[in-house]
Amino acid sequence: MISKSKVNVRYAETDKMGIVHHSVYPIWYELARTDLSKQAGFPYAKMEEIGIMTPLVEVNCKYYSPAYYDDDLIVTATVSKLTPARIVFSYEVYREDNMEKPINVGYTVHAIVDKNMKPINTKKLYPEIYKIMEKMGN
Repeated sequence: MISKSKVNVRYAETDKMGIVHHSVYPIWYELARTDLSKQAGFPYAKMEEIGIMTPLVEVNCKYYSPAYYDDDLIVTATVSKLTPARIVFSYEVYREDNMEKPINVGYTVHAIVDKNMKPINTKKLYPEIYKIMEKMGN
């Protein structure tokens, strides 16, 4: 499963050079990741209500070409790796008018923990949720 989230670059997201600041891409990753979770039928809010948290433990971001104010972009997200206690999301950012070549790619790694921030075995404790997470993969 791959989500596609539309983003229109806001002026506040650009730097003095007129390009999107590097710190904005992980925010867009979060948008796409949240959309993927909703698309799979299990929004983050519901997951947290049950007591499952997914804190970020790593972020990687590679820039190929800049985005500018008012560009229309598409940010894709998918689950690229899943273990019972960890989930990796992969992202690609495209100009909406050129979906053949990404301008940015990245991934985020998240632990799967309980409300006390202790790692949990999702597959064992929440098998139905683990299946939803599997569905979010390629």
